[in-house]
Amino acid sequence: MRVVLDTNVLVAAFIARGICSEVFERVVGDHELILSAHILNEFERVMIGNLKFDSTRVARAVALLRRIGQIVEPEPLPAPICRDEDDDAMLALALTSGATCLVTGDDDLLVLEALEGIPIISPRAFLTFNPL
Repeated sequence: MRVVLDTNVLVAAFIARGICSEVFERVVGDHELILSAHILNEFERVMIGNLKFDSTRVARAVALLRRIGQIVEPEPLPAPICRDEDDDAMLALALTSGATCLVTGDDDLLVLEALEGIPIISPRAFLTFNPL
């Protein structure tokens, strides 16, 4: 499967053991992680700016993500779908990359349930997700 993990899932995976770290490990081990420059920049901004992590450690995390993920630059959406541009960036990435699913903890995205046949699911739902 080609899986887009929203920035909130990636941040949670890196800062604590739990469902998001389990999802991240499963995606890295068994699937294809789809990323974009937008996700990596947002990850870095949140980790350093909001959560005050050391910039050197965050740079290592970003380098790791670049090595294990496939970087895709999404085509812009024809029209905004969400009120938050960051959410639209996730949707655009899922569409452009042909993702199997978008995993997020963002209620504004989860309420959509799917976009053009791509399921939008929570980290907990991903653990039992079977697209077949």
